[in-house]
Amino acid sequence: QVQLVESGGGLVQAGDSLRLSCAASGRTFSTHAMAWFRQPPGKEREFVAAISWSGVRSYSADSVKGRFTISRDNAKSTVYLQMHSLKPEDTAVYYCAAKGARSPIQVNIEEYEYDYWGQGTQVTVSS
Repeated sequence: QVQLVESGGGLVQAGDSLRLSCAASGRTFSTHAMAWFRQPPGKEREFVAAISWSGVRSYSADSVKGRFTISRDNAKSTVYLQMHSLKPEDTAVYYCAAKGARSPIQVNIEEYEYDYWGQGTQVTVSS
């Protein structure tokens, strides 16, 4: 089992920056691929960004490329989502997810591939 706890959400204005954190506990974090998903109000949950357990590979959705960066610190068992130039359409509940991975460069972008989920943190961007 892996327990995930997100933090760092809040209410910001358009153009602001915010950094989300996801602290993991339980099984070996360093061999789990990680990802951020989000669920805007009234919409389905969607992929945001993912990172391999080595941290060497990452992938971001087109909607956030150039604005959001995913990173991880395996020594702290934490994955981050740095968000810049926030827009009202980034308003959502943000979830982190974990998946055991055999390859250090494996990146997964599909929701169904992830085994563990956090409770989510709300990000609201006002215009």
